[in-house]
Amino acid sequence: MAGAYDDRDGKIWMDGALIPWREANVHILTHAMHYASSVFEGERAYGGRIFRSRDHSERLKRSANYIDFDIPWSIEQIEKAKADVLAANGLKDAYVRAVAWRGAGEDMGVASARNPVRMAVAAWEWGAYYGDAKTKGARLDISAWKRPSPETIPCHAKAAGLYMICTMSKHAAEAKGCSDALMMDYRGYVAEATGANIFFVKDGEVHTPKPDCFLNGLTRQTVIGMLKDRQIKVYERHIMPEELESFQQCWLTGTAAEVTPVGQIADYNFEVGALARDISNSYEKLVRE
Repeated sequence: MAGAYDDRDGKIWMDGALIPWREANVHILTHAMHYASSVFEGERAYGGRIFRSRDHSERLKRSANYIDFDIPWSIEQIEKAKADVLAANGLKDAYVRAVAWRGAGEDMGVASARNPVRMAVAAWEWGAYYGDAKTKGARLDISAWKRPSPETIPCHAKAAGLYMICTMSKHAAEAKGCSDALMMDYRGYVAEATGANIFFVKDGEVHTPKPDCFLNGLTRQTVIGMLKDRQIKVYERHIMPEELESFQQCWLTGTAAEVTPVGQIADYNFEVGALARDISNSYEKLVRE
């Protein structure tokens, strides 16, 4: 599947029914378009099975609650919608996007309690998020934007509005020839990339930022479990930027990124080493079991 995302063949599940791809539209006065009242999930299917599918569906429901609305479809209905979309489009290996939002209704100001909540699920073929970085190592810039304090945003929601500074950071990074950007948090600690969590290796032990002001990704949780199964010490802690010089290996985790080694962050270089390669390869095997 190629071309603009609004001009493709296929089916999208929308508000309880499968409809032609090009007809999956919303009104210009949809509340989410104006006030970011939208949550979403990015998921990958491998061989027709979505990895940690139910966990994603449960997080979608929680994210909606964090930003003050309820999704009027049950976990079981969301699971069926995703399966129906894969089947309708004949997809086995695919990226799956579930999204829920406040639609157009009686309210068109900041408040939107009277507007209907809508939901859609789409799926498409999507390769490696960072191209050939799995073998060469991704190159990252350091963002000028910081992840905000949890007192200012619902930081544990996968909500559309929270990605505004991520888009800006990634655009700035790509303009410099980088794949992505590393973001610090409001205190100056290392946080995450624009759409992926980050891990570092030092002397055979793993260090990863404590997710106290950003999303604790499902892939992040899976990889921590894999490391602990290998009896590798994992430190979830606050990491200062000046520590980057002391780390030997680095990788990113996320549904889209999967496990992608990092070769460079600004002026800091990392080896695409044995542990990074092992975790990346083992994750690829795990999701296809």
